[in-house]
Amino acid sequence: MRKPICAAVFAFACIVLAQQEPAPAPPGRLVDLGGYRIHLNCSGGGSPTVVLSPGGGSFSFHWILVQQKVSAFARVCSYDRAGSAWSDPGPQPLTMRQEAFEVRRALELAGERAPYVLVGQSLGGLVMRVFADRSPRDTAGLVLVDATSPDTTLGMRGKLVHVREQAKNRPIPEVQTIETSPPRPPSADELKQWADFRKQVGEPKISPPFDRLPAAIQELHLWASSLPPRAAESDNYFAEELAQMYEQTQRVPAPLGDKQLVTIVAGRQDPAPPGMTQGQWDALTAEKVQEKRGYVRLSHNSKFVFDAKSGHSVHLDDPDTVVDAIRDVRTAAAKQSRIAQ
Repeated sequence: MRKPICAAVFAFACIVLAQQEPAPAPPGRLVDLGGYRIHLNCSGGGSPTVVLSPGGGSFSFHWILVQQKVSAFARVCSYDRAGSAWSDPGPQPLTMRQEAFEVRRALELAGERAPYVLVGQSLGGLVMRVFADRSPRDTAGLVLVDATSPDTTLGMRGKLVHVREQAKNRPIPEVQTIETSPPRPPSADELKQWADFRKQVGEPKISPPFDRLPAAIQELHLWASSLPPRAAESDNYFAEELAQMYEQTQRVPAPLGDKQLVTIVAGRQDPAPPGMTQGQWDALTAEKVQEKRGYVRLSHNSKFVFDAKSGHSVHLDDPDTVVDAIRDVRTAAAKQSRIAQ
């Protein structure tokens, strides 16, 4: 039965992929990490270099409004995580420590010089925290842009839960290579589920805040958002990683020491998601603001910025606030001084 099943998977994958338009040329370079490539887009000049990490489901070019301005005074690099946009699927599972390693390795192979000012939005903020924790000598400072909290609450199976409490007490896998843990192709069922979902919700559209992007970047957004999965789902260790990070923050005061840190928290509330009352959403939003504000305790040299006019995508709603934070951290890191308040 193995050959017919494989043939069915391959045939369905061919049908799905044949419907996709050819990929546009990447704005950056594809860096080979040993059997798979990560897209890295760098511009500008000067040290320390700034690294921009995207949120979950986001892409390197979503940073364009920030990257263009930062490149006027600094070297700045954005990237696409493995399996996203131009980046190839990489070793599985794609844990945050795996991603942090891949970003650091791609920068090194591309000739970018450490230490870096690490900037992460949403999930990317967690990835940059892992980067800083595992590579402190390569970290000059951090800017967390409405970054997800290790104690975050999300809706799961119709209930609000602290994700870290779903951890199964499993050891988090160490960094893998393409030889030790290669990605598997998506199954026929996974591809069918994706195709059915696409039929249900329709093709990707440009909606706020992505309408703030230049027209050419909006086209890239539509292309990258329409791509089918290129690797099968693997074990998910997100809850375990959050639990470990949360435990560290409870146990170790100011784990970043005196490294320069700015945490930006969005103040404009997004609409309540389906299935949640306005009262529940108001309470959850207030909880998330307090959690993100608590990021100042990661360092003895930190600053909190409340951006009242921005939703979760601060880098699109108010790129100047992000640029100012990057400039402040970069300047203070270069001078080894206190962050400007």
